Formats: sequence, C-alpha cells, structure tokens
Amino acid sequence: MAIVERKVPGINGRLAGEIGRFMESLRRIRLAKVPGVAESLDWAQALVGLHADHLDETLVAETLGCVLKDADDMKRFRAEVGKAGLAPFLQGAG
Repeated sequence: MAIVERKVPGINGRLAGEIGRFMESLRRIRLAKVPGVAESLDWAQALVGLHADHLDETLVAETLGCVLKDADDMKRFRAEVGKAGLAPFLQGAG
C-alpha cells in the first residue's frame, strides 16, 4: 500500500489499501505467474486513469488484464470469485 501511494500520483488511500489487500489475497491462489509490485503499480495507474476511487466487481473484471497475464490464471481467479465473490479479495488477511 505504501509503495502504491508513493509511486502513483493521485491515488486515494482507500483505493491503495484495496489494491494492497486484493494483491495479498490474489497471491494465495495457485497461479502460474504470480503478480508482483510492477503489476500492482500498473493496475493502480490504470485505475487512477479511470478515475476509480474504490474496487468493485465490474472494475476488477474490466481491468484484470493489468494484473493477471496468463489465461489459466484468469480462469482460476474467476472460479474463486464465482465461489465466494470479490469480498474475500478486498478484505485481505485481516
């Protein structure tokens, strides 16, 4: 979260926190290409460019390509969201 806030001008604290929690949760799924800091920053910049102030299911679905680069990883993520919705990804580890 701190890196995102420092590196992405114009991002608000809520969105930065949600991105951080989302990425932390995403890394718990078995992915072929685990997204790192670069993907987090790319995604944050794209979201700021879209004037987003928080994450929701539509926004995540439309911008997921910034984070996940592998088709199987996309399917795996969508299966996880299909089971429990997006809430677990936004709540993080707690």
